[in-house]
Amino acid sequence: MLKEGDDYYLIEGGYMVFTKEYHLKRGYCCKNGCKHCPWPKPINQHTETNKIEKKEL
Repeated sequence: MLKEGDDYYLIEGGYMVFTKEYHLKRGYCCKNGCKHCPWPKPINQHTETNKIEKKEL
């Protein structure tokens, strides 16, 4: 059962924001871009840093 303050807090509009502690207890990233996600962000293959130029091939 989720506990307000430990696992989440409410923001304007009644939205629930999960805490870092909640994410660590869950044990994995849901890949929804959560504000307090402690897991490394997945590499987006369409970002500038991940593009391979034709001349490099």
